[in-house]
Amino acid sequence: MEQSNTAQGTDAGRVGAERDQEEAVRRALEDYYRAGKPPWDTGVTPPELVALVEGHGAPPPGRALELGCGTGTNAVYLARHGWEVVAVDLIDRAVEQARAKAAAAGTAVRLLCGDATRLDELDVPGPYDLFFDLSCYCGIPPHRRDAYAAGLTRRAAPGARLLMFGYGPEAFDDPIFGVTADELRARFAGWDLGRHHAGHEPGAHLLVRPAPAPGHHSPRPRRAP
Repeated sequence: MEQSNTAQGTDAGRVGAERDQEEAVRRALEDYYRAGKPPWDTGVTPPELVALVEGHGAPPPGRALELGCGTGTNAVYLARHGWEVVAVDLIDRAVEQARAKAAAAGTAVRLLCGDATRLDELDVPGPYDLFFDLSCYCGIPPHRRDAYAAGLTRRAAPGARLLMFGYGPEAFDDPIFGVTADELRARFAGWDLGRHHAGHEPGAHLLVRPAPAPGHHSPRPRRAP
């Protein structure tokens, strides 16, 4: 009985600590947007995304999901280039600004306030051909990262691409944050990691979800109406 009570107390303490981590991240993000423009929200679309969308061998426009969309710069860019875009951010102030930016640009973007690690709570069934993440994942507490990876994997069309920007752990005061190529390989099982570079500056990681082999049929999520 004493062992059971000890285990329950340990679990409760862990859950409480994890909840505190999530709330700390939310408060920090809210403070950034309350104070002004966050450092990662430059208003400029990264050249790596431009190359992916417009460069040699670019895929045809399809369905895109942006995680941590901020004020909507890149969601609007994708929509202007023919993509059907859904974009998610945790902070309502950022989503409000993104909606205003999309309206001013005359682009149709579905902008949702929600948690990128809890996509099942949002109306984003997929499948998606492109995922874009500009410094969202690297700030997610470690205990929520498997849920993030699983959520994207379930919504990935065959051949889907994930372009992720993230700082390395050395860029943070708290070593639980940041992202490495080895971590992405482990968490995104079944994806191929292409080019990668991360450090003090946000580096780009490109992951591709391989298409099934000929003759293999895997279930696909229902398309949103």
